[in-house]
Amino acid sequence: MTDSTFAFDSFNRNTLQANCEQCFGLCCTALPFAASVDFAMDKNAGQPCSNLKSDFRCGVHNDLRQLGFRGCTVYDCFGAGQKLSQVTFSGQDWRQNPDSAKMMFEVFPTMWQLHELIWYLTEALSLKATHSIYNDLKSALEETVRLTDLSPDLLLTVNVAVHRASVNVLLLQTSELVRADARAQQKAPAKYMKKIGRGADLMGANLKGADLRGANLRGAYLIAADLREADLRMTDLIGADLRDTDLRGANLSTSLFLTQAQVNSAKGNSNTLLPPALTRPMHWSA
Repeated sequence: MTDSTFAFDSFNRNTLQANCEQCFGLCCTALPFAASVDFAMDKNAGQPCSNLKSDFRCGVHNDLRQLGFRGCTVYDCFGAGQKLSQVTFSGQDWRQNPDSAKMMFEVFPTMWQLHELIWYLTEALSLKATHSIYNDLKSALEETVRLTDLSPDLLLTVNVAVHRASVNVLLLQTSELVRADARAQQKAPAKYMKKIGRGADLMGANLKGADLRGANLRGAYLIAADLREADLRMTDLIGADLRDTDLRGANLSTSLFLTQAQVNSAKGNSNTLLPPALTRPMHWSA
């Protein structure tokens, strides 16, 4: 544990890493997609992708981007797929038990959203700045984990929107506490701060080398923005759209609420610094 974090061992964040070997191809089946720059064809919800093999592996996994399935390479279920497959449905897949297919596909989005909240809450609990709301965060995490352990019938009754709203109050408090520390470290207010903020439209913006420490970029549109060598430490990036954002050389080592899906959708290189829980995408440049 570093001096910037608190220990929190009651939930292993490794379980929030997608493990396709333990999943019944749920993202390839339960979710719909439409022909676009991200997908080469249309697919309805509950319809298996034509590339899904009998063992639930992707038949074109190594060539997804070349074949027009970039959307698949940026998706992350936060481990919801294996939890639903191996725990909720006790390892019985929808091909072996066709009667469970409809229920499994309907429950998957709920499990996915709950696991996403667990990802954020676990991160919030690891931060030293959140010691004043630690107990509230811990209670919210325990309740969210409890919901993921419900039976399929009960999972369908979970009002995820209401639960997400209550968790978001704590995530907003986390953001304020952490970013206040970051702003205190700046010798002078960054000149970029006036034009950025929650939900900001920064598509294609030139923010190369910007000092964005402690910025609030929740839900910001950063599509194709130039953030090369930018300092994004302690910047809130929850829900930010990073598609084709140029992060080469940027410092995101302590960015708040960054996910693997966001990283996968961006452009980076070996000089891009990421939080320890995230991995460098294979398609990034050297």
